Amino acid sequence: MRLIPSVDDLAADPVTHHYDDMIAPSGLTNFLGTARVDHDLTAISAVTFPPVSQGLTRTAACFVDGRLVESYGAAITHEWRPDRVRRSATLPGLELTTLTVCAPGETAVAIDISVTNTGDRARTVPVTLTLAAGVAQSETAWLDAVTPEERNRAAPGASRLAFANRDGTAWSVQGVDTAAEVRLSGIAPMAGEHEVGIGGIERGGEVTVHLDLAPGATARFGYVHAIGTTEDAAHAAFARVAADVPGRIQDAESFWNRQLEAAFTPGNTEFSGHLPTLETSSDALRRLYWWGALGTIWFRRDFAGNMLGRSYDTLMPNYWATTTFIWDYSLSSITHALLDPEPMKAQLRHWIASDIHTHFGTSSLTGGPVGRWYSVNDYAMTRLVHDYLRFTRDTGLLDETHGDRPVREHLRDWALAWQSLRGTGPLADYGEIDNLLECVSSYTHEVAGLNAANVWNLRTVADILAAEGDTDGAAALAAEADALVKAVADLYLPGTGHFAARQPDGTRVPVRHVYDFSVVGTTIAADIDESTRREMVAFYQRELQTEAWLRSLSPWDPDASFSPRPDHQWNGAYPAWPADAARSLVALGAPEVAIDWLPGLARSANQGPPGQAHFTEEAVPPVNGGARKAPPQLPYIIDWACSSAGAYVALVIESFFGVDPRLGSAGLDTSHGCIADLDPDAVLRGLRLGDRLVDIFADGTVADGTVTDAV
Repeated sequence: MRLIPSVDDLAADPVTHHYDDMIAPSGLTNFLGTARVDHDLTAISAVTFPPVSQGLTRTAACFVDGRLVESYGAAITHEWRPDRVRRSATLPGLELTTLTVCAPGETAVAIDISVTNTGDRARTVPVTLTLAAGVAQSETAWLDAVTPEERNRAAPGASRLAFANRDGTAWSVQGVDTAAEVRLSGIAPMAGEHEVGIGGIERGGEVTVHLDLAPGATARFGYVHAIGTTEDAAHAAFARVAADVPGRIQDAESFWNRQLEAAFTPGNTEFSGHLPTLETSSDALRRLYWWGALGTIWFRRDFAGNMLGRSYDTLMPNYWATTTFIWDYSLSSITHALLDPEPMKAQLRHWIASDIHTHFGTSSLTGGPVGRWYSVNDYAMTRLVHDYLRFTRDTGLLDETHGDRPVREHLRDWALAWQSLRGTGPLADYGEIDNLLECVSSYTHEVAGLNAANVWNLRTVADILAAEGDTDGAAALAAEADALVKAVADLYLPGTGHFAARQPDGTRVPVRHVYDFSVVGTTIAADIDESTRREMVAFYQRELQTEAWLRSLSPWDPDASFSPRPDHQWNGAYPAWPADAARSLVALGAPEVAIDWLPGLARSANQGPPGQAHFTEEAVPPVNGGARKAPPQLPYIIDWACSSAGAYVALVIESFFGVDPRLGSAGLDTSHGCIADLDPDAVLRGLRLGDRLVDIFADGTVADGTVTDAV
C-alpha cells in the first residue's frame, strides 16, 4: 500500500482532442511561476514569473513542413503530471511528441521536441516555432484577473529572440538549443490595441529547425522560454536551461517527487509542517485525499520579492496570479495548518492587520488589497484562525497585536460583525450578488448559509475565549448564538429540504443551492431537528448530487436560467462544494450517502488538481467518467486549478476520521467519525497536534504516532 504519492500516482488520464474542443488547457508550476500548456504540440501562454507578467500572450505555436500543426485536423493527446505535460500527435509520415516543464529553480519553461519519421523515405522536416512575448513589470499589484502585459520589441540572436518592454525592466528570451534559422516577423506593429476576434497576438518572429530523418529515425531539439528583470538575467537563465533540456525534464520529475514525499514526512525541509499519511483499502478515499493535498501544494509561490516570503495563490494558470483570496484559503484551512503553518501564520497576521471588510484578497507582490469585499470574510477568517490554533496549539497568536488590538479582539469583532448588517429583522443582510455567489441572482440579502456561519462564529469564538479563561465573554457570545440560530432556522421551507433568502421587503425567495446545504450542515446540524435533516439530505440527493459531481444550483430552481457559469450554477460546481457537501452529509447523519458517492466523485480526480469548476455530466460529457473541467474562455471564465482543493483533506481528517481538536483540552475527540463504515482497518498516521504526533484508528482510538515507510 502506497502511503505517499509520486507524480505517476497523480497523473491525469490522457485526453485526446481537436482544435478548440471543450477542454481546459492545463498548467505547470515550479513555485517561482506558472505557464499554461495550450492545445497544439508546443504552444504555451500566460508564462508568468513574478514580478514579470505577460497576460495571456501565446507563443511557440508550431508549424511542420511550413503548415500550422493545428490546421492538419489531427487529434492531439495531452498527458498531464505534476512535473510535466506530454503532448503527441500523428501527421502524415510523422510522429511528434513534446515534453513541457517549468524548469526547477529557474524562471523558465523548457520543451523537449521529438520527431519520428514513420515513412519509408529519408526526409528533411522543417519545424518552425512562431515566437511572441508581452513581458511587463508593474510597480503595483496586479489588480485584474489577467496579469499586465506590454507591447515588446524583439531582437534576434543565435538561435533565439530576445523580447523587452519599453523600459527594459522585463525580458523574455526564447529560442532553441540547436542551430536554427531566426527571423523577425517583418510585420509592422499595430498603432493601437486590437479587439479579440479582430486582432491577435503580434509575432516577434520565428525560429526554424531542420531535422534530417532516415526512415524510422527520431531527432529532437529543445525550446526554452526564460524570463528576467534584466537582459543579462534572462539570457543567463536561457543558457542554463538550454544547456541540457532533457536534463531539465528529468530534474522536474525529481523535484516534484521530492515535494510530494516532503509533504507527508515529519521534519521535512520543504514545508514547515506535514500532512498525515492515510492507510486505507478504499482507493476512492485515498485518491480524493491525495487530490486535495496536491491541489494545495500546487499553489505554493516562493518567487523573489514575495512580500510574505512564501504564499499560496488561489487560481492558475489564467487568472488572478499572485492573489490569495481569503475565502478560498479558508476552504483549505486545515490543510494549510498541518502542511505549512508558518506561511499560514504570516498570511493570517497580514490579513488581521488589514480591513477584511474592504477586499477579497491580497497581492503577494505588494501586500496590498485586491478586489471588493466578500460577505464570507468574517466566517473565513474565524475558521482560519480557529484551525491554525487547534492544530498547531500556538495560542500565543491570540496575544499578538495586529491592527491596534489583540487577535482575540479581532475574533470577537468578526463574531459580532453580522450585527452591523442587520436590517429590519434579526439576521444579517449581505446585499446583492457581487458580495455573495456572483452568478446566482436569487441568493441575496438574508441568506441561510452565512447566517448559520454567524452562529458558528459566535460559538467558536466563545470556545476560544473559554479556553483562555474569559468565561463571561464566552457566555455572552454563546447566548447570542442560541438566539440567532432560531432566526436562521426560520428561513427553512418545511418539506422542501432547502431554505429561502429573505429580501428587504420581507419576501422569502426559495433558493435551492448547495451552499446553504453545506454551510448549514457543517455549522448548525445539531440545532436542526431530525425530520429537517432527513429532508435536507433527500433534497440533496434528488436535486443536487450527480454520479461523479454535483449541481451547485438545482435545475428546478427558477434562477437556473440566469447564468452559464458552472462554479455556482446548475451546470457544475466549484471544487470545494462536493467535499463540503459530503462533510454536511456526515454531519446531518447520512454518512452512508457520502460513502456511496465516493467512487463516482473520485473519478473526477482524473484531470490534474481540482479545477475552479467542473461541469456536471448532463451539461458536458465527462472525461473518462470524471466530471470535465470547465474552460477559461467566455462565457465560463473558469480557471484550470483552484486552491480550495484542501477541502478534500478536511473531508478525510475532520469528517471521516472525526478529528476535532479542542483548545484547552489535551485529549482528542474522534467520536463523530464514520470511517469504520467505509474501512474498519483505516488509519490516519502522523497527525500533528502541536508538538505531538498521533495515529487515529477507524474505531476512534488515538495513539502516539509512528512514522512508516512510504511503500
